[in-house]
Amino acid sequence: MKRAIYKVANRRAARVGVRVMKYHTALVSLSALLFASSALNAQDAARSTPMAPDLPPAMPAAQDVDYAGTVSLDIDATDVARGVYSVTQVFPVAAGTKNLILMQPGWLPGNHSETGPYSLLANFHFYADGKEIPWVRDTVAVNAFHLALPEGTKAVTASFVHTSPVRGNEGRITMTREMLNLQWEKMSLYPAGYYTRRIPYKATVKVPAGWDVFTALDGKVRSGDTLTWDVTDYQRLVDSPIFAGKYAQSWNLGHDVTMNAVADKPELLGIAPEHMEYYRHLVDEALATFGARHFDTYDFLLALTDRMGGIGLEHHRSSENQYEPKAFIDWDAMDWDHNVIAHEFVHSWNGKYRRPADLWTPDYQQPMQNTLMWVYEGQTQFWGYILAARSGVQSKQTVIDQFAVAAAKYLEGTPGRSWRSVEDTTNAPQLARRRPLPFVSLTRSEDYYVEGALTWLEADQIIRSGTKGKKGLDDFAKAFFGMRNGDWGELTYDFDEVVETLNGVYAYDWADFLKTRLYKTNQPAPMRGIEMAGYKLVWKEEPNSYEKGRAGYSNSLNLTYSLGVGLSADGTVGSSLWDSPAFDAGLVNGSQIVAVNGEAYSADTIKKAITAAKTGNAGADKPIELLVKRGDHYETVAIDYHEGLRFPWLESTTPGKENGFDRLLDARTR
Repeated sequence: MKRAIYKVANRRAARVGVRVMKYHTALVSLSALLFASSALNAQDAARSTPMAPDLPPAMPAAQDVDYAGTVSLDIDATDVARGVYSVTQVFPVAAGTKNLILMQPGWLPGNHSETGPYSLLANFHFYADGKEIPWVRDTVAVNAFHLALPEGTKAVTASFVHTSPVRGNEGRITMTREMLNLQWEKMSLYPAGYYTRRIPYKATVKVPAGWDVFTALDGKVRSGDTLTWDVTDYQRLVDSPIFAGKYAQSWNLGHDVTMNAVADKPELLGIAPEHMEYYRHLVDEALATFGARHFDTYDFLLALTDRMGGIGLEHHRSSENQYEPKAFIDWDAMDWDHNVIAHEFVHSWNGKYRRPADLWTPDYQQPMQNTLMWVYEGQTQFWGYILAARSGVQSKQTVIDQFAVAAAKYLEGTPGRSWRSVEDTTNAPQLARRRPLPFVSLTRSEDYYVEGALTWLEADQIIRSGTKGKKGLDDFAKAFFGMRNGDWGELTYDFDEVVETLNGVYAYDWADFLKTRLYKTNQPAPMRGIEMAGYKLVWKEEPNSYEKGRAGYSNSLNLTYSLGVGLSADGTVGSSLWDSPAFDAGLVNGSQIVAVNGEAYSADTIKKAITAAKTGNAGADKPIELLVKRGDHYETVAIDYHEGLRFPWLESTTPGKENGFDRLLDARTR
């Protein structure tokens, strides 16, 4: 009993002691806090504390009203030696106008972010009725020029130059000695405060002697080497770029569609007639798929070059495209390079005519919102693949191999799927501005393109399965993009309309399907569409035709799914897969593999080493030893990898029988 009372007393004493200690600690903490507060007050007394100044007034919001008159835009594009475009513009101004704000386009269509090349314009001079006047650049909207006009000003003239990059690290090269790609928005100003469709422009361009000029603009008049076109609004002008070149040729594809190509050399234009026929099929297949057209005429603008910067950019009545120089004349070997034209053609319907409501803007100053890019680009990527196969612009096998590369990427090559959704990657154009990233497999990039395409493949197969093959995504395309035949404008949409149209084709919980696949993180790899279509992903020791062609042309080696790196010809790491064997060994972008198992690096050397280390082969118990150079530091690293070379392929699960994928890729018009 005493022992029990003694224990209770000890416990009570201990509790009291704890309370006393806690009270003492609290007093000490309060004292410290009061001392710190006093010290901060003392510091504040001797510290300057400015208040935020007011920002300058925002740019005037665009109004849907007519501008004061027709703006003239004259461009001299003859300085091909230096890559300089000389520009003169004349802006009429309404009577009594005291201030004029002129803007460089910033949020460029098809770029999905503020990518206006502000720094490429130089040597600005402004004149009011012939007399030079000062200008002030806005300190927030740095693409805006403020002009205070003298009393009675009737017109303002702007004179400046656009300095096209002459090296790739300066930006995209748009002018060589053989060709140019004139994009109006890169070398023109427009008055702030107006819908761009309400600002009339009269454009004139002078090109080098004898060059052919291609554009979707109407009313071309040529006098010598100076060309002009009908007055058009600024929105349509910006949407109608020019390709011009010393070596050029055009082909009529039917349906008021023309292929216009410029090349580094004349022999590069020598496409076989049967191969050009595939582009006629492409037009037929697209019109059959969408069931209507939203252009009166359409011009493919194509550069066969490795001297001018590459491009694939959509427009309503044309598209800017670049192929490698021999893509026409080495048709089969360059099959991997032919897809961009099909993709950009689809954009006439998806992206230019039908456009997400939050992506459409009245001018090039209002920010674009990209939340539905998985429709705008994702479904365009899907139809670009499908129509290329249906038309023969690419072989069926190449298209299947492109899907294999896509499936592998999201099954094993994108650990960033665990934390970042496809929908969130629609912010990538603004976040990364399409700059290279150190670990893109973790950060992710614009995956709404290709993972979007795989999601739409699954949607197609759900519809086909549910309707026993009677319907597919073709029916959605006709209903969603093929309405209002002959409407050359823009028709916006939102998420709900996408869901409603899908349900009109086949009743299903499409909202949940899209939200789960595209808006949630850490989802299963998007393989279900491929599997429903009758194919499966397998791994082989040789690259498929698409990967072989692409890597062979660039003299690179894709070891993403073995060691976890992509390598250039000299062994320099161009990509490093997060958590891969190479990543764990410290191989990052810019590292260079100098030697493999004591032998100088070559693609064959490292492939042989990976094969030799494969489980079951002689010597497979040894790691692969690499001598790696990073900066001026050399290091030997051992990679304990034994699974051999792995390249993705798709194989039919219905050998000898046509399946859903085969039917999807079959031509519709022949």
